[in-house]
Amino acid sequence: MAIPSPTRLSLAMERTGQWIFSPEIPTDVIVTVGEADFSLHKFILAAKSNYIRKVIMESEESDLTRIDLTNIPGGQEAFEKVAKFCYGVNFEITVHNVAPLHCAAVFLEMTDEYCNGNLAGRTEDFLSQVGVSTLHSAVAVLKSCRQLLPFAAEVNLVERCVDVISSKACSEANFPSQSPPNWWTEELALLEVDSFAKVISAMKQRGAKYLTIAGALITYTERTLRELVRDHSGGGRGIMSSNSGDSDSESRRSEQREILQSIVPLFPKEKAAFPINFLCCLLRCAIYLRASSSCKRELEKRVTEILEHVTVDDLLVLTFSYDGERLLDLDSVRRIVSGFVEKEKSTTVFNAGVNFNEHFSAAMQRLAKTVDAYLAEIAAYGELSISKFNGISILIPGGARKSDDDLYRAVDIYLKVHPDLDEIEKEKVCSVMDPLKLSYEARVHASKNKRLPLQIVLHALYYDQLHLRSGMAEDKEAVAVAAAVEKKQLQADVSLVRENEELRSELMKMKMYITDLQKNVQGTSSSGKETTGPVKRPTFFSSMSKKLSKLNPFKNGSKDTSHIDDAPVDLTKPRRRRFSIS
Repeated sequence: MAIPSPTRLSLAMERTGQWIFSPEIPTDVIVTVGEADFSLHKFILAAKSNYIRKVIMESEESDLTRIDLTNIPGGQEAFEKVAKFCYGVNFEITVHNVAPLHCAAVFLEMTDEYCNGNLAGRTEDFLSQVGVSTLHSAVAVLKSCRQLLPFAAEVNLVERCVDVISSKACSEANFPSQSPPNWWTEELALLEVDSFAKVISAMKQRGAKYLTIAGALITYTERTLRELVRDHSGGGRGIMSSNSGDSDSESRRSEQREILQSIVPLFPKEKAAFPINFLCCLLRCAIYLRASSSCKRELEKRVTEILEHVTVDDLLVLTFSYDGERLLDLDSVRRIVSGFVEKEKSTTVFNAGVNFNEHFSAAMQRLAKTVDAYLAEIAAYGELSISKFNGISILIPGGARKSDDDLYRAVDIYLKVHPDLDEIEKEKVCSVMDPLKLSYEARVHASKNKRLPLQIVLHALYYDQLHLRSGMAEDKEAVAVAAAVEKKQLQADVSLVRENEELRSELMKMKMYITDLQKNVQGTSSSGKETTGPVKRPTFFSSMSKKLSKLNPFKNGSKDTSHIDDAPVDLTKPRRRRFSIS
């Protein structure tokens, strides 16, 4: 019998002495698990564990007194429950301890093949009936597997949990069973980042929608990087300076950096998956945490793709430190704006085949106003150099700005905050704007602005004079054109009246001629009847005149002939005239 020295007596050994089944039988083996020693009985352990039986049988010592199980999955806590099981002491199996118990039982070969009702069979039944039956329990089991790797993966426990979680998450996303509908994203946020990545990959393989994946990623990021991403505003409480040398702070920042660099590769490829304010917050996190270049470039690329929706606040999130007291980074903003301009240029040329410098999309014009307002905000910081100020302002093509008023405001603020600039430096700052594109109010302000260099003031005044003169000339020309148009219209109206009068006159003459013909024909027929001659048949002209008299085109017209007397007329045949009726 091995008698341990008092110095080797551990707390675990004292605990086991309280529940050993046969305290009257002296212990004959000490099981070492890490720093803990358990005084137990070889025959009781060997009855349940085939692994311990083989260790005892294969030992070169005739009387084995110590067994080292330091590498057992689950460590001291798991082995303590294994020993209780061997001694028949009851304990509760839960979703939090079933994974280490199962791994320890498999490691010690405590299977039903070796002994009926063994621990491995008990834990397997619990996993099937409870452990992986719901999303909540599967998350708890998977979370407990983190300390059991790689053994938990070798016994297929990790894969089982990931498969169940991804299946139930996709089901809840499509057909919510609880309220709020996105409750399942909070469950996933409890996982460690490597386990979370496995679940997201499994959900993608199951065909989950990109918005479903994006929702899970946003929730996970907000929970794990709560200090850095707060309501997507970029605000942070308790954020230490990036130059702080505190070891705890550096350790925490390193952990956050690993989380961020693990999350970004999981993003779905669709560019509309995330709101732009969320992406800007993540990019500021990457800048603050000094993440890898690939991580920052990926975030910059995604912001560039939807930059048309950016606001001034989003760009300011990228620019300032978390305390808002100093400029953090302008290079990312410059690369993002430059990338968007190049994308718009290629799209415009490819789709429309036009000159990009002459045709700008609504998105490009909207970005121009946003960038000008952004420049006005950062211009108030004294640490902003002229090169950085100009470097961002010149990224926007001049034609994309309908007016340079916003840019003039930014320039004026910069000159006000930097009063020590000489004339050449002031001209360099003002070179980014075009004085000829200022509104009348802005030109009036510029002409009285003592902060502006003299050249810019002269430009504004000269343009006013040109505009005034051209305006007067344009007014005279407009009056002349209007008079010419009016005269031309009047002439056309007079011509139309004359044509109408001539037409009425011709029609009147035609009516009179037809009337004369009718009377002539009637007189001839009456004189013939008085004689004994035969009755004359109506001629073509007589029948035609009757028909025309019935039409009487002037009956309802403006020229009424009812007042004309039917006096005797000269029956002398008039000169034959030709009338064209069409």
